[in-house]
Amino acid sequence: MTIPDEKSMRFQEACIPELAEGALKQAYYKTLAAGYKVVEAVNGQLVESSPDGSIRVLRSLPKAVPVTPGKRVIRLKK
Repeated sequence: MTIPDEKSMRFQEACIPELAEGALKQAYYKTLAAGYKVVEAVNGQLVESSPDGSIRVLRSLPKAVPVTPGKRVIRLKK
């Protein structure tokens, strides 16, 4: 087993977002093709997509909270 060098590791890590996007799209279409519904967030709403192409809004989602990468955010208890 060879040990990868820094350059090849960085190249592989740079491909992760692209690979994840492709896997997500593939799972989405496979699920619909199998006859199941898919629930996803679209434009601030939780929607259910059916294999027949119909879309049903389940509910509105709360506003997104902007977060700076690396910053710790603590949720306050109610």
